[in-house]
Amino acid sequence: MKIHIMGASCAGSTTLGTALAQQLNYPLFDSDKYFWEATEQPFTVKRDPELRNAMMLQDVNTNLNWILTGSMVSWGPAWLNMFNLVVFLYIPHHIRMQRLHNRELERYGDAIFTDPVRAANYQAFMKWATGYDDNTTKGRTLQVHENWLSQVNAPVLEIRGDTTVQQRIDLILEKMNEL
Repeated sequence: MKIHIMGASCAGSTTLGTALAQQLNYPLFDSDKYFWEATEQPFTVKRDPELRNAMMLQDVNTNLNWILTGSMVSWGPAWLNMFNLVVFLYIPHHIRMQRLHNRELERYGDAIFTDPVRAANYQAFMKWATGYDDNTTKGRTLQVHENWLSQVNAPVLEIRGDTTVQQRIDLILEKMNEL
């Protein structure tokens, strides 16, 4: 079973993917680890698209079952056929934005306020993330995700609302039993 879990930043795809992978004993892959180069300032240098695709394909193709978290909407049409199940997570905007703030504070501490470079990155990221729901940001938006989901060649399980990780796992396992 090849499962893709996606949603806006801080919708919970990584948390859910980690818990589900542990429960099912599946390898877990995160698109961010392929999309972004490892740099001193994380999430600032994008990896060459051909290289990132080749790296991920090499990793996923060595496993019969796996879970992939993160967005794949800009990765090319081949990814529309890679999954047996796609899980789309959507949580209310205000909850997601608070989670984002908390995550950035946990990752970088007061530097998001005091270090000029980190503060600028934080402000730009939060502004970008705010535009997800009203489709005003460049790149990943709710509309972009919904359009991609309408093209993917796999069943799509939408989980909307601020549900627990266990509730989400239960819904996925139920859906997997139906397939």
